[in-house]
Amino acid sequence: MAYFCRKHSNVFVIAIASLAVVSVAVLTKNSINGFSWFHFFSSQWGWTGITNLGTTSSSSVFMIDQGKRKTLMNGGKVSKEKYALMRGGNRSDAKLERVEAGLAMARALIREAAEDNNCTSSLHDDLDYIPRGFLYRNACAFHRSYLLMEKLFKIFVYEEGEPPLFHYGTCKDIYSMEGVFLSLMETNTKFRTSNPDEAHVYFLPFSVVMIIEHLFHPIIRDKAVLERTVSDYVRIISHKYLYWNRSLGADHFMLSCHDWGPRATWYVRQLYYNSIRVLCNANTSEYFNPKKDASFPEINLKTGEITGLTGGLPPSNRTVLAFFAGKMHGKLRPALLHHWMGKDKDVQVYETLPQGISYHETMKKSKYCICPSGHEVASPRIAEAIYAECVPVLISQHYILPFSDVLNWDSFTIQVPVTEIPNLKNILEGIPEDQYLRMQERVKQVQRHFVVNNPPRRYDVFHMIIHSIWLRRLNVRFPG
Repeated sequence: MAYFCRKHSNVFVIAIASLAVVSVAVLTKNSINGFSWFHFFSSQWGWTGITNLGTTSSSSVFMIDQGKRKTLMNGGKVSKEKYALMRGGNRSDAKLERVEAGLAMARALIREAAEDNNCTSSLHDDLDYIPRGFLYRNACAFHRSYLLMEKLFKIFVYEEGEPPLFHYGTCKDIYSMEGVFLSLMETNTKFRTSNPDEAHVYFLPFSVVMIIEHLFHPIIRDKAVLERTVSDYVRIISHKYLYWNRSLGADHFMLSCHDWGPRATWYVRQLYYNSIRVLCNANTSEYFNPKKDASFPEINLKTGEITGLTGGLPPSNRTVLAFFAGKMHGKLRPALLHHWMGKDKDVQVYETLPQGISYHETMKKSKYCICPSGHEVASPRIAEAIYAECVPVLISQHYILPFSDVLNWDSFTIQVPVTEIPNLKNILEGIPEDQYLRMQERVKQVQRHFVVNNPPRRYDVFHMIIHSIWLRRLNVRFPG
């Protein structure tokens, strides 16, 4: 099946009705604000955080600080009785303890696999098993973690809110992955649970793309529509359910591929500081935090079609050294176009493609595809290069690449500093042929992690996004 999104008639009327439902709800304000119950350990993010869970010296995990919890309660901000009510009492505690026990087992098994260089205890005759080698930061840990995710992980999707602002998003164009994920979560039976007490994470199913499309006035340009919609939604679910207050949002996640995805989280302090933010715009200079936030790829499904997107010429038939075509926007692209546009037949750089030259066909016959950041750090060209089996040349700053806690991006991409743009051709020509062939082969292998399928298939982009959320949930620990 090539297309994801359900069609909605009279979507503007529904959008306004949806906003009205959010706006007129009777709400009570959360009594605890901020993220003062949580603190970071200062180790490197990635598998290190998982494998060191349970230690006291180096762990990139969120933990609820018992001392600060006591200070908050004794300081009058919340009473012990109120805290017990938020937690749901002993019955709720017992259910949470069962969930946490399963996660503790998963952490121990992943830690064991990370130390098993032969992967003898984690293969389990998996016919879809990922290839070994330099493509992964730790293939054994990833495989064990993935199997545990398939077996254990449960996601509760809040049912409040109406399409198209909630539970729906566009499945074509540059923001397609936001809509694809929302659509797949609506129909998913493997990870989604209808029982919130058995869930590990809770999904806030609002679409930033749809909020901007239907509520943002192009002349008035009042960004407060984001604040009103997102803030009201969090107040509704925190008033109706105990789960947000129980963790101060740390076991909740939102997902957005829109440039304003990070902005949508500014207006709720706990959503910004505590929750798992799954973003295409994974920019550390804008306070994306890879210890709790997850990066996922920007994929431009121009028409919503997902078939026929992959494939390219064999290396021996790739006659173009490097290729880029795109508008001169952002801070990095002007330097690229200034140095290379129209100046070299081997490094083909265009702002506008000449007639008769196909963008995707040129990618398929290029050895290297240049992927510079534009206005935002994410670029759909990375996935396009991987689809075309063309080695990506990454030019970016402050960008956390998708699935970086699993994938070893250095093994199948070239990363060029902005200051080295004038030396781009020398850098690429200096790469030995055997190294290029290894990288190109790894691009073909990693392609499976960026492909969109309907229904989803193991290890594809949907499952990789779920796995990134799973890892962040493993990094959240509740007080005993």
